[in-house]
Amino acid sequence: MRWLEEKRGISLKISGLVGILTMSVALTLGTDIARAECASEEEVAQFVSAYVDRQPATALGAGGSMVDALCTQARVAEALSEHFGPVIGYKAGLTSAAAQARFEASEPVRGVLYRDMMLESGATIEMPWGTVPMVEADLVLEIGDSAVNWATTPEEVMQNIKSIRPFIELPDLALAPGEPMTVETITAMGVGARKGVLGAEVPVTNPTALTAALAEMTVTLRDGTGDTVVSASGTAVLGHPAETILWLHEVGVTFKAGDLVSVGSFGPLVPPADLRGGASVIYMGLPGDPEVSIRFAPTS
Repeated sequence: MRWLEEKRGISLKISGLVGILTMSVALTLGTDIARAECASEEEVAQFVSAYVDRQPATALGAGGSMVDALCTQARVAEALSEHFGPVIGYKAGLTSAAAQARFEASEPVRGVLYRDMMLESGATIEMPWGTVPMVEADLVLEIGDSAVNWATTPEEVMQNIKSIRPFIELPDLALAPGEPMTVETITAMGVGARKGVLGAEVPVTNPTALTAALAEMTVTLRDGTGDTVVSASGTAVLGHPAETILWLHEVGVTFKAGDLVSVGSFGPLVPPADLRGGASVIYMGLPGDPEVSIRFAPTS
């Protein structure tokens, strides 16, 4: 769509997940991918080993460009998929003003979602689930039709969405103390995809009504005692949650039916230690005011 369509002539003969994500880098930034300085296989292996073992990791992509970071992310994703299962969708990070301010970012960042990172609502997870575990009130949109790739407005996006899923993301910022936390290093590591909690599906039967509801809803993150920690409107994510899909497509993602898309955080990331044993998120204004929850348990 738009300027991205002008770059469709780029052709790279690279196989596997690395090839798919690397093609995205080339389409996004119009840069000769041969010039990208990906992290080495050894550096990626060291990061993945630390990440899987929940040990402080050395930053990847420090001092490099976003092209370099996305090239590194592709290698990290391929390696992590051996531990976290296949990629089942995409995520956007730093989509709220609060999250961007924390990392001095001027635009979102993107990563992928893995099959085995997903938990069911009401599950209990042992703490800590990562080196730098965090909690965010999020939302997932499930792609219903690849025609979403031609959408240009939030309502056109919603016409191609199968369901809305309440979602608490449980990311891991992963890096050792003193390591640089920048948009490039966040991107290179895959935007901290570690765990997430999926709520029940809200079917999209009336795209027009749900387009409006997503903008008008109030998203509230509560702690384990029921106290409100974060409350934000649906417009807190890029002006409308469906804008995340438009943005991801503009920067090179091509969606297919069944993909899950984490739209990003409705407010700041919260350390689990501040949530008194658990978290829940309620979406007031969506049909049925759906909710999703998670309990935290100390490591046994």
